[in-house]
Amino acid sequence: MSTRVNHAILHVFDFNSCVNVFSEEELDLSRRQTKTYVATHARRALGNIDNKHGEFASTSLFAEEMRAYKRGLKSFTELSIQIAEFMAEELSHQDKPVSTDLLVVDFEEDADVASVQAAVAAEVARESDADADDVEKDAIDEAFSAAAKRYFALLLLESKQAYMHEVGHGDGGAPRGEIARHYAILPNPSQKVASYAVIDMETLSVLFCDKPRSIAGEERMLIPEGLLQCSVEASSKEVIETVARIVEEVADEFGANAAVALSKAKAYVSEKADEEEFLAPWEVGAEVFEDEPLQRRFEEAVAEENLPDRVPVEKKVAQRVAKNHKIRTDTGIEITFPSEFAHNSDFIEFVSTPNGLIRIELKNIGSIENR
Repeated sequence: MSTRVNHAILHVFDFNSCVNVFSEEELDLSRRQTKTYVATHARRALGNIDNKHGEFASTSLFAEEMRAYKRGLKSFTELSIQIAEFMAEELSHQDKPVSTDLLVVDFEEDADVASVQAAVAAEVARESDADADDVEKDAIDEAFSAAAKRYFALLLLESKQAYMHEVGHGDGGAPRGEIARHYAILPNPSQKVASYAVIDMETLSVLFCDKPRSIAGEERMLIPEGLLQCSVEASSKEVIETVARIVEEVADEFGANAAVALSKAKAYVSEKADEEEFLAPWEVGAEVFEDEPLQRRFEEAVAEENLPDRVPVEKKVAQRVAKNHKIRTDTGIEITFPSEFAHNSDFIEFVSTPNGLIRIELKNIGSIENR
């Protein structure tokens, strides 16, 4: 995946000096370090497995502003300043305001290389009579353009305190190093940002992370409730973890092998992410448990948790959370294996012995490496 930044702007809320700076010009993306910083934070926000999902309320004023921006009726800078003015006003009413920068980004994320290569090959094959080089170049441009998805992101970058060196001169004029505290250090590109939102410009679906803030004596999440006015739905990671917990609890309740059940559940989640990118939590029970009483108990537990009927499961989330399964025995042995092997006794098998113990058989191993 590659990130293309179209527009970016930074607004400054300095609650220490009580001075806010609403930028009227965009960041200079010709500076490599600026472009890299912005692109990295935008990409990390989009791909964060902790992202919650949201849909704009029918009365959301922010959604109307986004539609106007998409149609070209409002400029990027104008919209960003509106957002900055709202956020600065709200954040200033926190019990303990923290100086914060607001980074607003319009960016595109290209599809994976394999998809583009397939599109290029198809176009070249259709135009075999034309000049091959020209056809391939046009196909590449069209494929990337068609595959790219456009997003609008806003990130709250809370300033950190840090110590830095200063070089001065002593009484005699000799150079002397000093230690000073700096109050406006931005998060590193490798650091997670606690509060942000990413809006899909085509569907206007929302991904976000936020934390409760005490604003004017009221505890609330500022981004979804105040700015965006959107619903708050569980993240893919939260849904997968809840389903996994229910599978394990049901297996334990009925005396089934929880390790096998849980690995089957993870394998099913990974399969769904590859095929549809959506998961119906209540369907997992039928895939994991063969007996109807266990399936019924699982469905009851899912209903008690009030999980959504259908939740998006990004491939990246499935790979991080469900691709592998790790077990630890009471004898201290740890085993990690691909979840999909839970269905295949050619590689790993759990056997219940007459004395009530469990035997784990690893099969068809060609070599073993020390890790």
